[in-house]
Amino acid sequence: MSWTYATLLALLTVLLALSWSPEAESASVPISTGSAKDPQGPLKKIFMKEEDASNFFRRRTRRGAKSQDEMNAEQRQILAADERRREFHEQKRNEFENYAEEENDEQDERTRESTEQWREYHYDGMHPPQ
Repeated sequence: MSWTYATLLALLTVLLALSWSPEAESASVPISTGSAKDPQGPLKKIFMKEEDASNFFRRRTRRGAKSQDEMNAEQRQILAADERRREFHEQKRNEFENYAEEENDEQDERTRESTEQWREYHYDGMHPPQ
């Protein structure tokens, strides 16, 4: 049982040392920097007033009409995505066409070589080689 007491004492010592360290103060939120009623600095950009928030959600419902700028921006994004998709598929098609052409060329070369070998082997001297 003495090892449990030693472990407990060591853990309490570490906890006490961590709570007194200056790094512990930097991780906590200071209370004196402002309140929720009057945010300052970066907090002012994050939080908005309650009536502004309710107007925002009321304005952006499912059936809410979008502004012309929003519709134009969405249309530009759709067109850009379509263009990227078109370029991607064109690139893949070109790669496949190049691959197929190389394969056909190699097959033609193998066929030509085997035909020449067959002609040389079976040449009887009656007809001149072409």
